[in-house]
Amino acid sequence: MVERAKPTAHFRLVIVDGKVYLEKYKKSIQTRDVFTIWGILQLLSHYPGRLPDLELMFDCDASRWSDQETMNVDNRTRRAEINIKPWEGLLKEIKEGNNKSRWVDREPYAYWKGNPFVAETRQDLLKCNVSDKHDWNARLYVQDWILESQQGFKKSNLASQCTHRYKIYIEGYAWSVSEKHILACDSMTLLVNTRFHDFFTRYLQPVKHYWPIRADDKCKSIKFAVDWGNSHKQKAHEIGKASSDFIQEELKMDYVYDYMFHLLNEYAKLLKFKPMVPENSLAVEISSETMASMAADGSEKKFMMESLVKNPSTTSPCTMPPPYEPKILGDFYRKKLNAIRRVQKWENEYWEIKV
Repeated sequence: MVERAKPTAHFRLVIVDGKVYLEKYKKSIQTRDVFTIWGILQLLSHYPGRLPDLELMFDCDASRWSDQETMNVDNRTRRAEINIKPWEGLLKEIKEGNNKSRWVDREPYAYWKGNPFVAETRQDLLKCNVSDKHDWNARLYVQDWILESQQGFKKSNLASQCTHRYKIYIEGYAWSVSEKHILACDSMTLLVNTRFHDFFTRYLQPVKHYWPIRADDKCKSIKFAVDWGNSHKQKAHEIGKASSDFIQEELKMDYVYDYMFHLLNEYAKLLKFKPMVPENSLAVEISSETMASMAADGSEKKFMMESLVKNPSTTSPCTMPPPYEPKILGDFYRKKLNAIRRVQKWENEYWEIKV
């Protein structure tokens, strides 16, 4: 079963008796493989001896695996190439950045900065930028990561980007790691309708944690959202604060490790064989110490040291609640859908008056 994934995998990871064995097949883009492995090693340090034996193949490309039907293994320790710091420290910096300016004193526009060349939907978003013909209330900037790296990442500090009342989230090739950074800022998130999910996003409620934006009519939708927010400042600020509070409280690293722990435990229950180190393979035992010693100097090693779990958790993983009853889950999704439809109704009425 696992062997069938080998043609697209970057590496095989086996956990037996609390020890981790790695067999590499090919190099991934940037250091995605390195920090994925590192994240699992930190989980084992956080909850030593608690994970069952298991075996996985990892494809680290930005492939579209996390949609309505699937989930993803989380990793909050990577992105050394573009200077995105380990999650725990970055979360504190974003909170400090939020406190540098009052929401009402920020630029009254929707802000987005990113790489538009990874998806057509992002290129379509750029049509909403301010011009001499239109002002859709959007201020959009192309992120040139090569230039940024040459200039020391002086203009890409995520903790310094909470300068507008509104921030746009739009997915790329699949779900984007930028989503949690945008939601952590207490500017109201304008979330362009998504196809893919990070592990926590299904919980978020429209008009409570974010404002829904139509994917097929972005410019008009953004224009209305900003006009609505500037006319309902208290409510818009409350939405921004709700998402920021959620990220700060519910996405702490302890909870992220709990999510990873339960996900891998449930995965292990699906295996119909006893995991073992493959015979006649190039698999080697690895640990945090061996990985850190082999890490390249600079951001890679620095981020490893910053995210290193130094002591085991003093508490057990959280207890998984029972699955939702079908009716309760149905009510939850109907509430989300009704909120989106209500916003779309307001938006339609807004543009009918404009015409």
